[in-house]
Amino acid sequence: MSATIALPSTIGRRIDATLSFIQHSLIATALIVVVGAVKHAVGEIGVGDGQSAAVSETQSAEVAPAEPAREAETGLSPRMRRVLDFVSRRYRVAPEALFPVFEAAQTVAREHRLDPLLIIAIIGIESRFNPFAESAVGAKGLMQIVPGYHLDKVPQGAGELPFLDPVTNIQVGVQVLEEAIRWRGGLTAGLQHYGGASEDGEASYANRVLAEKERLEQAASRRGSGSRG
Repeated sequence: MSATIALPSTIGRRIDATLSFIQHSLIATALIVVVGAVKHAVGEIGVGDGQSAAVSETQSAEVAPAEPAREAETGLSPRMRRVLDFVSRRYRVAPEALFPVFEAAQTVAREHRLDPLLIIAIIGIESRFNPFAESAVGAKGLMQIVPGYHLDKVPQGAGELPFLDPVTNIQVGVQVLEEAIRWRGGLTAGLQHYGGASEDGEASYANRVLAEKERLEQAASRRGSGSRG
């Protein structure tokens, strides 16, 4: 992919809190369950049956409302879940490994007002969903970012190997894509630039991405189990 563009680092920092919430939501859920179990056990020991039931009902009232809010914040849409199933079979990648990738793509796309399927299509073309992929020119990760040109886009606290982290890689890749589209004046030209293709050449890279996106859209429209790609 092209490594000649630079984006303000403020965009990555702006969504860092949201993506950190996604990465740690499972830990928070586990803590809630453990604390609830401990409270319930203490209530059974210290009070009678009637009081234990009251404690249990109170705990349910405290914990239950938080779950829908968390799902709304971090869960995949039905459309994205259908696409995940399709991608899992098409690229032979476990759904559990794809889930955080799709969550990050959905969240970052919403922030940048992009179609998340465009991001998923680029990842499929660039790395086939291998977060440790590296090209001959040193481009790394899901969206094949060249680190030397885009360190300014890495959010704070991203770690020592940020471009191998799926969430960080998507954050940076979308910033690069967004500026390429804006700079070149359109999606097709922007994709060509992102892929490092010549401005005067045929839109071969862009066509590959858009064809993959079309396959994803077809999978998203299916209500059944889908078919293999």
